[in-house]
Amino acid sequence: MENLEMSNFWDGKRVLVTGHTGFKGSWLSFWLKRQGANVAGMSLMPDTAPALFDQLEVETLVDHMIGDIRDAELVARRVAEVEPDVVFHLAAQPLVIESYATPLKTWQTNVMGSVHIMEALRNLTGRCAVVMVTTDKVYENHEDGKPYDEQHALGGHDPYSASKAAMEIAVSSWRRSFLGGTDIRMASARAGNVIGGGDWAANRIVPDIVRALKRGQPIDVRNPNAVRPWQHVLEPLAGYLALAEKLWSSDDPVYQSGFNFGPNPKDARPVGDLVTEALRHWPGQWVDASPEDAVHEAGLLSLDPAKCETLLGVRSRWTFEQTIKHTINWYRAVGSGQSAIDITAAQLSDFGGL
Repeated sequence: MENLEMSNFWDGKRVLVTGHTGFKGSWLSFWLKRQGANVAGMSLMPDTAPALFDQLEVETLVDHMIGDIRDAELVARRVAEVEPDVVFHLAAQPLVIESYATPLKTWQTNVMGSVHIMEALRNLTGRCAVVMVTTDKVYENHEDGKPYDEQHALGGHDPYSASKAAMEIAVSSWRRSFLGGTDIRMASARAGNVIGGGDWAANRIVPDIVRALKRGQPIDVRNPNAVRPWQHVLEPLAGYLALAEKLWSSDDPVYQSGFNFGPNPKDARPVGDLVTEALRHWPGQWVDASPEDAVHEAGLLSLDPAKCETLLGVRSRWTFEQTIKHTINWYRAVGSGQSAIDITAAQLSDFGGL
């Protein structure tokens, strides 16, 4: 996102990142470390092979801890140990399709895990800026073509979306019930569909593209007409960083609220466009593999990012085409033997984050 002038704000800050072994958490931890932050993590083990966490050697960069946020006592001990200045809560069960297979785990992780984080933070005595990361799917989606702003009703059809909407309600409740008069300043971040190098998760479009192309097979595209607000992973992370800085430095309650992070609504594109653009940089073929009995996934979703643009001064830096180019180039470069650390650092520099 634009307005990325890097100050010395992060130098020496104690930052707790939950979910630091995941795709976004690894990128964020890598970026924070490059800004001089003292990063501590709490997360489950990476659940993909390969994993960006390993490729970037994040374990060597942070105070690394394996732990489940469903364990309230463990969360409380970790927060007390780190005494964070800033918290980025990314740990989650993040997949729509997986949520149908494991709804109880999804709700326990996304709702009660988040409650455990917030309850532990109540014991801090110093200032702490807290960014609770949810999703663009927290909104009751009528698929009417209108972009959703932060005042739109929350809701969710699938267990993942509904659990994240419930998390938003819990965040609002904790903020109003327990944080008034304290120096704990908390906001939620609702990001559109995030892509970028190093995502290896199952049932996500970019990893599916890469796996098929590496095998020399056609790409099975599950829902080519579904429209999503695609953005490179660095875009929302830049927004999270800007939001955390505002929470830390300003007493204005306007920042202690929900924020959308996504591209301009007119830049939301169908899945088929993403695949076609990817094939410009890595030639291959794709086929429509939409199953007739597929579980429900939204066909149309876009966000209104006006609030983050106005209050935080950030907006998307890379176009849709640039986003796809950087994403596919990352996989091709790493696949050819180049260092994931070097490629990630170079893309971060190109983005303006170094």
